[in-house]
Amino acid sequence: MGRIKTTLIKRISNEIVEKHSDKFKDNFEENKSIVEEVAVISSKKLRNTIAGYVTRQVKANKGV
Repeated sequence: MGRIKTTLIKRISNEIVEKHSDKFKDNFEENKSIVEEVAVISSKKLRNTIAGYVTRQVKANKGV
């Protein structure tokens, strides 16, 4: 079982992916730096959570 992401994480991640979908890859470390460039995130934990969710979205879309 995994952790359930809050609506805030999902909403911010979806907005970032819609605007900058061409920049993201399926690598968490790269996505972490891209999220930091693209959005102003107040905490490191929030940034990492958003980057992780974005990475999952990118991987899921590649499989489809």
